[in-house]
Amino acid sequence: MQAVQHIFDQIPVRHDLSSHIMLLGIIQGFFLAFVIFLRAKRKSAINLFGWSLLIQCLVFLDVYLCYTGLIKYAFHLNDSTEFLVLMIMPTMYFFLHTLLNRKPFNLKKHWPHFLLPVLYAISQFNYYTSPVEVKINAYLGAYYRNLGFLDVPDTMDYSYHFIKDKFRWLVLLNFALYLFLSLKLVLKTRKKGWTSSKNIKVDKYIFSRNTVVFIFVLMFTLLCIYLNYDDDGGDHIIGIVQTITIFITSFFILSESRFFEKSWIADKYETLANNSIQFETIEIFISESQYYAQQEVSLKKVAEQLGTNSNTVSKLINSETSTNFNDYINQKRIVLAQRRLLDDEFKQLTVEAIGESVGFKSKSAFYNAFKKHTGQSPSAFMKQSKE
Repeated sequence: MQAVQHIFDQIPVRHDLSSHIMLLGIIQGFFLAFVIFLRAKRKSAINLFGWSLLIQCLVFLDVYLCYTGLIKYAFHLNDSTEFLVLMIMPTMYFFLHTLLNRKPFNLKKHWPHFLLPVLYAISQFNYYTSPVEVKINAYLGAYYRNLGFLDVPDTMDYSYHFIKDKFRWLVLLNFALYLFLSLKLVLKTRKKGWTSSKNIKVDKYIFSRNTVVFIFVLMFTLLCIYLNYDDDGGDHIIGIVQTITIFITSFFILSESRFFEKSWIADKYETLANNSIQFETIEIFISESQYYAQQEVSLKKVAEQLGTNSNTVSKLINSETSTNFNDYINQKRIVLAQRRLLDDEFKQLTVEAIGESVGFKSKSAFYNAFKKHTGQSPSAFMKQSKE
């Protein structure tokens, strides 16, 4: 016990610019994760981003404690978050996957992606349950080798070192794999074609692309540090990069906040002037892609495709066309239906089938909308046109 106290007294507590930057990032990250969990739906993409952020903050809190020497007040926590490092990339990848594919994350289906961190945690069981002297020696070996080491019982099983010594290369392999998968996902979505408004500061596709760039930068930083440091002495540099990333992310989230647009703090003239999109953007998207011809089209889906909210789309359509969203969509469907009713290319289709081809789910819905917007039935329209 005296030997432990002697080592304890020799470990310095340092607070410098690097530690202050890391602490700022950790606090901001925890706060951002808290806000996300408070506001986001449990199965949403942003909720997965919150989990990834929380995991990163826990990892870098461990780095902060080790770098400053404060870990000496909780030596039993040393290296306790290593397995979490291997969970950062899978959670980031599934955040992008859910965001771009609009498919909720399913742990029962995607559990193999989290097998590596679980297996690593199991392989380190002997370390987690080892005497505190072992954990102190692990810390001293990484930061203060000049202070010497403590005696450890001869019966101590160090077999966990076989995997632990390969940890940094497991991390690099993990990062490389999910960088490839994330890049492939973004390129695949890009190839399908996505709609991005120049009036939106950051949409989900730009955010996804920037996330992939961040993964690459972080992996490159890891590689440089691993090549130049034999121990954990360079981990604080990764923490500084992470802090910068967290504040950049916070900036973009805040800059797109409705607090500056649709809130009590903005007067009505400022609100109209600061719409995230213009009506022309909606018109181009709806018309050029014939998105209105889809039977499952909805106000919410259009808003998601444009990277804005339903309220904004609804108000813009109403103010520019003096109609609601459904009438706006149906008008475009009827115009397309009129062309197809007279087009020889569609002459093999019944009137009902043409109605379905432009987005109507039933014959009655098509007939009612057609008569509302043209004043006559589809049959009367065809007869009049032929005459």
